[in-house]
Amino acid sequence: MAASPTDPGTPDRRGPARYLWWVIARQRRRVAAGALLGSAWMIGLTLPPYLLSRAIDDGLRPGDQVALAGWVAALFGVGVLNAGLAIMRHRTMTRIRLDAYFRTVRVVVDHATRLGAALPRRVSAGEVVTIGNSDVGVIGQTLTVTGPGVGAVLGYFVVAALLLSVSPLLAVVVLLGVPLLALLVGPFLGRLQGAETAYRDRQGTLAAVLGDLAGGLRILNGLGGKGVFAARYRHGSRQLLDEGYRVGSSVSWIQAFGLGLPTVFLATVTWLAARMAAQGTITVGELVAVYGYVAVLVVPVSFFIESGYDIGRGLVSARRVVHFLNLEPEGFTAWAPDGEGAGEVHESGLGTKVSGTGVDPVDAPEAPAPLRDPVSGVEVSPGILTALVSAHPSDATDVVDRLGRFTPSPTTWGTVRLDSVALDQVRARILVADNEADLFAGTLRAAISGRRAPDERTLARVIDEAVAGDVVVGLPGGLDARLDAHGHNLSGGQRQRVRLARALLADPEVLLAVEPTSAVDAHTEARMASRLRAARSRRTTLVTTTSPLVLNQADVVYYLVEGRVSAVGRHADLLAAHPDYRSVVSRGSVEQPPARAATEQIAEARAPEDHGPPAPQDHQDPRPSAEPTHETLR
Repeated sequence: MAASPTDPGTPDRRGPARYLWWVIARQRRRVAAGALLGSAWMIGLTLPPYLLSRAIDDGLRPGDQVALAGWVAALFGVGVLNAGLAIMRHRTMTRIRLDAYFRTVRVVVDHATRLGAALPRRVSAGEVVTIGNSDVGVIGQTLTVTGPGVGAVLGYFVVAALLLSVSPLLAVVVLLGVPLLALLVGPFLGRLQGAETAYRDRQGTLAAVLGDLAGGLRILNGLGGKGVFAARYRHGSRQLLDEGYRVGSSVSWIQAFGLGLPTVFLATVTWLAARMAAQGTITVGELVAVYGYVAVLVVPVSFFIESGYDIGRGLVSARRVVHFLNLEPEGFTAWAPDGEGAGEVHESGLGTKVSGTGVDPVDAPEAPAPLRDPVSGVEVSPGILTALVSAHPSDATDVVDRLGRFTPSPTTWGTVRLDSVALDQVRARILVADNEADLFAGTLRAAISGRRAPDERTLARVIDEAVAGDVVVGLPGGLDARLDAHGHNLSGGQRQRVRLARALLADPEVLLAVEPTSAVDAHTEARMASRLRAARSRRTTLVTTTSPLVLNQADVVYYLVEGRVSAVGRHADLLAAHPDYRSVVSRGSVEQPPARAATEQIAEARAPEDHGPPAPQDHQDPRPSAEPTHETLR
């Protein structure tokens, strides 16, 4: 079956050998063609020795020029035919390897997409990178055994049959000698597979450390921790080097046997044939043929050894791929009220966790409905801007994860449990805009558009709503400017506004934004807050923040203490009534009277509209902060 450009099929995840067989079975016709061409090419290699022996015995020794010319012409024709077969075999095997390569890439990428937010919690980025860069290539190379490998087996028996027609003794030597070679190489193949497994595990771990080091280099510089991570990487690199030496040692022995043993075997059979020719048991032409047969036999023997090597490495790589494919997405977990159904009581005491109930997903509410998180007490009402404040940002993030259905919880959406709604409906209507969401390498236009194809007017609108106009103007090429991976050629505030523009373009029914303004200056933050409110008018929006400029725009503010709602109300009311809330959101300015603080904050929120366009680069927020932003760490 030829490769499909859109559907790679459902992989067999029951084991590495079964996965490799599935890759083969997905292109049966091509593999059969490769095996046929490989076999024809390998058998064709045995014909020149026979033709050469006939040219010697029938033409050269008797001096028959016509017979000599005929056999030479036949020898030339076979050479041309073998060259053509070799070309077709190589082209077919290249297609087989590429099909296996890209098919594995597709199933890995598709499964990574299905894992979604669970991916970073299940496997490191380094492991995924190593699978994509190394394992898929090894799996493709393993499929070489389906062409030359099959041909090597047939070629071995054809040579044995030809030698049987010359001398039964030589045929027996060949039939027994080749299995003996395989027995000698076998232990090294087993040792190699163990060394490859250890090397592959170490490689994935080291890639993860390198990814962490590269991704957090700016922060590590600011905290002085770069040296610690660099030392850890050097230590892991030395361990990987030691494992590499083990792999290299096994490979060197295998290659030595692959080249040396067939040569010794060739010399042994040739010596026996020469003695027979000297004794008159076989003719000179048959002696030449025997030498040619055994010389040809070196090719399939080498393929035997290489195939064993490739299969061992392929099983190691397929095992890693299968392990990745067997990672399960974080599916929904049914929750029942206390006293209904059997299960484990959740630590919150709010209900009973019913696992494995087999309940079919239900439809989401047809109209906009409130999202309720019983664990914290937060309720996101439809059509308004809700803010979430916490002295510990992780508490607010946990609430967003539950409301966005990224962690199991008893959250409800209207009258139904959120975790019982079909996941595709949740993702289509509820969007979590994470402050650390990735920006992929490509154009700025692609980074904002995602999978959509908006017109220029729509793009201009969301860019203005996210106060990202200066980002577009400041990049050479504007919207068509190239972004580095993760947007590393942008500042933290610029990346934040690009992410917000992308979220606003998506225009979800419910937008859950995590700290959307934490890395910009005060003037830009105020403009972003007011425009976000206008852009999401009559749409359901939740933002986590401690910025008074954003909180002034909120219709309702939830203040969390230890992960639970401590107070609810308007920002100004909470400032006046709750000193601990005022301490969190004023960022050290608690000495101001509450009324005065509220008045100045409202004025500050309105003033930036008259300050004109923001500066090309983001400036540090002058207000003291309990936690460093990305800009200060940079």
